[in-house]
Amino acid sequence: MKIHSGTRAVVTGAGSGLGRSFARVLAQRGAQLLISDVNAAGLEETAKIVQEAGGRAITTRSDVTRAEDVQALADLAKAELGGTDLLINNAGVAVSGPIGEVALADWRFQLEVNLFGVIYGCHSFTPEMLARGSGHILNVASMAGIVSVPGMGPYNVTKAGVISLSETLAGEVRPRGVGVTCLCPSFFPTEIVKSGRGVVDPQKAKFAEKLMQRSKWSADDIARIALDAVESNTFYVLPHADSRWIWRLKRASPWLYAKAIDALGKRSLMGA
Repeated sequence: MKIHSGTRAVVTGAGSGLGRSFARVLAQRGAQLLISDVNAAGLEETAKIVQEAGGRAITTRSDVTRAEDVQALADLAKAELGGTDLLINNAGVAVSGPIGEVALADWRFQLEVNLFGVIYGCHSFTPEMLARGSGHILNVASMAGIVSVPGMGPYNVTKAGVISLSETLAGEVRPRGVGVTCLCPSFFPTEIVKSGRGVVDPQKAKFAEKLMQRSKWSADDIARIALDAVESNTFYVLPHADSRWIWRLKRASPWLYAKAIDALGKRSLMGA
């Protein structure tokens, strides 16, 4: 699907980080934008950035953990834009900590945002696209959905769920003219660690921040790569070389992959 001045795009979690980058890059490509977030102040800042990039964005506060909010977002897109050509299910948070120590309330929060938020998006926006026989859905997963790093259970589970959901959705809608892309990035600079919940180890958080800052990819780079994949109708997007190599290892030799994960657990990689 070519992104151009007629493309009607909806982005969740657009108040900061990767969602803000999606909005900026889409504006640079001429798309009409409806952006949402629970952070109204961050959303308005993104709208200013979109304007500076030569575009205009309709903003609305929307909580992806509420099915009615996401349906209202789809209805607003139809009312204001005439429909949705591209949906980017981007809203996400991080919950960390060992299984058995992370509070069940934090597990539930993680599932509601990262997984049910995407489920609600697919549920509310897919019917219109299917009825029209066109459109594209980009779901933001993570390398964590492929590589189950110890100490990140809640986050890993939700991102693995997003990958499975995306694969299932693609099988259902591609024959009817709707595209699906699943983005699985590794570390790149965002605010997700600082805004995380759960059992947070300061040393592990510091190490994760260091890995993010070392990344050669910025959030804008990831957004551009993902949107290029939408335009080429590519399903899996793994921008980082480490993600691609460990994905191949997991598929080619599950035993070696399991040994590698054991080694991560023993070394407590995230806090090394």
